Amino acid sequence: MSEPILIREAVLDDLEALLALEEICFQSDRLSRRSFQRWLKGDRGILSVLEFECQVVGYGLVLLRKGTRLARLYSIALSPVVRGRGFGRLLVQALEAEAMEAGCLFMRLEVSKVNTAGISLYTNLGYGVFGELPDYYEDHTDALRMQKQIRFPGKGRK
Repeated sequence: MSEPILIREAVLDDLEALLALEEICFQSDRLSRRSFQRWLKGDRGILSVLEFECQVVGYGLVLLRKGTRLARLYSIALSPVVRGRGFGRLLVQALEAEAMEAGCLFMRLEVSKVNTAGISLYTNLGYGVFGELPDYYEDHTDALRMQKQIRFPGKGRK
C-alpha cells in the first residue's frame, strides 16, 4: 500500500461520492440522500470517508447514543476496485479509534450471514458473534450481531 490513503471526517462535498458508493456497493438497504445529509450535519455519529489517490473510495458510519458507551457500526462500504487491499481493516480501525475518543467501550455491528468477506474481516479484528437476527435485511437475509470491546477502563487504550 504505497499509494496515499487518507481517512477523514466526511463533509457535505462528499455527498455525491457517498451516494455513488451506496449504489455500487448495495443492492438493497441503501442510505438515502436525506439520511446522509442528516449524518453530515449531525453530531451523534461518526461519518468518515477513505480517500485513495484523491478519490473517495469508502466510508464508514458509526452511531453514538447519549447515555451509553456503546458504538454501532451502522454502515461501511468500499468500492470494489479497492477491495482486498486492507482498506476495510484500516477504515474499521480508524472508526474504532474515533469511537474510543468519544468514550465508547464497545463497538457493535450487524453483518449479513452471506457476507463472508465481512464476517472474516470482523472476526480477524476481534469481533465475536453474540446473536442472530432472522430476516433482517430488505432481501430477507439473516444477520449476525457482532461485538468487540474497543477500550478497557483503567487500562488505557488497547
